[in-house]
Amino acid sequence: MELAKIKDKTFYIETYGCAANKFDSYILTDLLQKAGYNQTNFESAEYIIINTCGVKEQTENKIRARLKNLSELKYNNPKKKIIIAGCLPFISSNYMKKIKEIIPNYSAIIGLNSLFQIVDVFEKLQNNKANFILITDQKHDKANYLVDYTPKKITGIVPISEGCIGSCTYCCVKNARGRLRSYSPDNIIKNVKHQLDQGIKQIYLTSQDCSTYKFNGIELSEIIRRINNLHHEFFLRVGMLNPSFLIDNLNQIKEILYYPKTYQFLHIPIQSASTIILKKMNRPYTLSDIIGKIAELRTEFPYLTLSTDIICGFPRETEYDFYKTLNFIKWLQPEILNISQFTPRPGTKAKKMEQLKSQIIKERSTRLSNIFRNSLDFINEKWLGWRGRMLTLHKGGEKNQVFGRNYAYKNVFVDNYSGKYGEFIEVEVYKVDGFNLYAKKIEK
Repeated sequence: MELAKIKDKTFYIETYGCAANKFDSYILTDLLQKAGYNQTNFESAEYIIINTCGVKEQTENKIRARLKNLSELKYNNPKKKIIIAGCLPFISSNYMKKIKEIIPNYSAIIGLNSLFQIVDVFEKLQNNKANFILITDQKHDKANYLVDYTPKKITGIVPISEGCIGSCTYCCVKNARGRLRSYSPDNIIKNVKHQLDQGIKQIYLTSQDCSTYKFNGIELSEIIRRINNLHHEFFLRVGMLNPSFLIDNLNQIKEILYYPKTYQFLHIPIQSASTIILKKMNRPYTLSDIIGKIAELRTEFPYLTLSTDIICGFPRETEYDFYKTLNFIKWLQPEILNISQFTPRPGTKAKKMEQLKSQIIKERSTRLSNIFRNSLDFINEKWLGWRGRMLTLHKGGEKNQVFGRNYAYKNVFVDNYSGKYGEFIEVEVYKVDGFNLYAKKIEK
């Protein structure tokens, strides 16, 4: 019965991980569709592409279980062709072998620089070649690839660079993505304009670290200025910025935030407030270096949305180290907090360090989460009565409700909405509940 459902020249992509991975999947989709392949659901697809991520053990475990399931599926459905892409096979020297053990009947494994050869991969599989690996050293400026989105899509992604200049002791992604390669400013602007011309209303600039962008002396703020000068109505979200960027480039951050089409939103992953732990992480800053900079930004941009990341239970993190982080989060009161329970990743220095017990890590994660959630009861009260513009993005959880964002990237829900998605509307906030703002549309 399953075999009868499979349609020739069809594909399905399952994507894990970051916005950069999502854009890679957009490239794959666009290339395949332009070559005559049709995107369909999992059950009907002849080709299954799993675009993997290796940044966290939890995500890896989920992917491993999925690949094991696909291996069993392929034995019963030999017409299915399983292609593995993304970071996971390349985060450590022995991971290719591990992937093969999980799914020995894979059809192909492709490297991160081999995306643009996906049509050739499909043709080889069509000609009965299988169990092959395609890795190329050729680097691509992915900003130069212009994706044609499906109609009515609202959010687009534009990569500005790939790779990293850091050497954090817990991170294995650099093993896969490599050293920093910044993309051409002209290609980035061309890509943004191409997406806006299709009707995209929200652009995400993405990279492993947007703050490291530099191309022939051109820095991030110049890219943002040129994008803001485009004659379209849209919002722009800048991706993750390393905390070190605050120390040496505060004026550049202010310049970026003042541009009217840029969300007043910053994602700055602090990871820990302990100088000792930051040193073990090989994060080249201290809390005292950046806390004054954050305070200055909050004063100048009182409605700024701050997002940060914390790793709980890094090797040899003491209760006193963690106490510093708790106090920092109480002071910072971020609107968004991404909490990770530390797990050792392959090929990293942190994996060789003395590990904490899992019970301690879980307990610290819970305590931090509780402090954050308690802060949400009052940090968004300043938005009560706010009137301004928001972008409608998609259906909300209730009937006739729409979800969208305002200029500070805040979650906004509007009831009794009968308009289109991708529209800018004027609203007034009448209720605040945790992360979310509830507003009514202001009729002109």
